[in-house]
Amino acid sequence: MCQLVSPEGDHLGAALYLPQNVGPSQLQEIVNHLLHNEDKLPYAFYIGDEELSIQLGAYMQQKNANVEVTLHIVCQPQAVFRIRPVNRCSATIAGHTEAVLAVSFSPDGRCLASGSGDTTVRFWDLNTQTPLFTCKGHKNWVLCFAWSPDGNHLVSGSKSGELILWDPKIGKQLGTPLTGHRKWITAVSWEPVHLQAPCRRFVSASKDGDARIWDITTRKCIIALTGHTNSVTCVKWGGDGLIYTGSEDCLIKVWETSQGKLIKTLQGHGHWVNSLALSTEYVLRTGAYDHTGKTYSTAEEMKEAALTRYKKMRGNAPERLVSGSDDFTMFLWEPTISKQPKARMTGHQKLVNHVYFSPDGQWLASASFDKSVKLWNGITGKFVAAFRGHVADVYQISWSADSRLLLSGSKDSTLKVWDIRTRKLKQDLPGHADEVYAVDWSPDGEKVASGGKDRVVKLWMN
Repeated sequence: MCQLVSPEGDHLGAALYLPQNVGPSQLQEIVNHLLHNEDKLPYAFYIGDEELSIQLGAYMQQKNANVEVTLHIVCQPQAVFRIRPVNRCSATIAGHTEAVLAVSFSPDGRCLASGSGDTTVRFWDLNTQTPLFTCKGHKNWVLCFAWSPDGNHLVSGSKSGELILWDPKIGKQLGTPLTGHRKWITAVSWEPVHLQAPCRRFVSASKDGDARIWDITTRKCIIALTGHTNSVTCVKWGGDGLIYTGSEDCLIKVWETSQGKLIKTLQGHGHWVNSLALSTEYVLRTGAYDHTGKTYSTAEEMKEAALTRYKKMRGNAPERLVSGSDDFTMFLWEPTISKQPKARMTGHQKLVNHVYFSPDGQWLASASFDKSVKLWNGITGKFVAAFRGHVADVYQISWSADSRLLLSGSKDSTLKVWDIRTRKLKQDLPGHADEVYAVDWSPDGEKVASGGKDRVVKLWMN
C-alpha cells in the first residue's frame, strides 16, 4: 500500500496497492499519469530521507518493513537537463596583483567578473579565456559585487564604503561612486527583474550597521534601512519584494521596500549571523535566463519570462529563508508566515560561513570552518548528509543548475565537487597554490570559476 506525496506533503491521488516489482521507472510513469503531464518529466523517489533506487519488494525486505503500514513515497521533480561535473582546469588567468576576493558569472553565464584586493574589478572573455576589461575606480579592496538580473549592470562595493556601478559591455564606470556608507560594504543584492524591468534598484549592506536602497537612474540612496545595532553582514532582496538583512547583532530583519518600514525581526541566533539564503535565489539571480539560452528583445518580455520562472519555482509554498551563524547553527524560516523558525539545524562544530539553497529549492547546503559541507532537506530542514574531504575551513559553496552537484572551495587550496544522489565526492580539483576564497558555477552549467589568495582566476570545464 503506497501513498505518493509531493515534496510539500500534498497527496498525489489516493493510496495505491502496488506490486512488489515496481521500481523508480514504473513510479515515474504513475506520477506523470496522475499529474497529467503531457511531456514526461523525470522524478526521484524518497522514502524517509533515502532515495529509492530498487524495486519496492527488495526495499521492504532490506528494511524489514511492515506491509500493513502505508508507505509514504515523496516524489521530487528533477531538472530535465543534466549537467556534467567539471573535471579539469581549462585556464589559469593571471592579472590581479592581490588576492581574488569575489568571482561571479553574469545571469546568462556568458561573462565572468572578479573583484580583488588590488582595488580592481575585472571582466573576462570566456570564449578566449582572456581579460576583457580591467575596471579601476575603487580606492580600496573590492569586497563584494552583484550582477543585475537583467545582465545590464554590475555594482561593486569596497573596503572604503563606496559603491561603483559598471557597464559590463564596455567596462566603464557609470557616473561617480555612490557614497553614504561610513564603513566597508559587506554585501549587495538587486531587486528581482520580475518586479522591475529593466533593473533600477539595489540594496547594499555595510559594517556601519545600515542597509541602503539605491536607484541607479537618479544615482541616489532612496531609503536607509536603519535598526541593526551592529554590522550588517548579509542582505537579500526577495522575490515577494521584501528585503532580508542579517547582522552581528544576532538578528535578522525583514523590511518592505516602498518606504523602508521594518516588518519583522527574526530572533534565535546566539551569535553573529554570517550568511542568508533564499529558496528562490537561483531564479532571482538568473531572472529570465534559463538553460535554453533564450534572449529577449524588450524589458517587458524579460519581466514576464522572469515572473513565469519565479512562480513555477516557488509553487504554492512561501519563500523560505535560511540563516547561518557563528553560533554553529542554522535556522530555516518562512518569514511571510511566522516569526518563529520552521527548523533549527545543528551539527556543525564550528561557525557556519556560507549557506545556499539548490536551484530547485529541494536541498540546502552549508559550509563551515569545521572543514565539512553539510546537506539538509530544503523544505523541512532535516539533516541529510555530511560531505567530508576538505582538510581546512570551507569558505564558499555553489550549486550546479540541475541541483545534482555541489561545489565547495576551501582554505586547503582545493575545490571539490560532491554528488547529491550518491552523497560522495565526485571530483577533487587541486590546482590553486593557496586558499580558495570564491567559487561560482555558471548558470548554464558549462563552467566553474574560482579565485583566491594566489591572485589567479581559474576556469574549470568538463
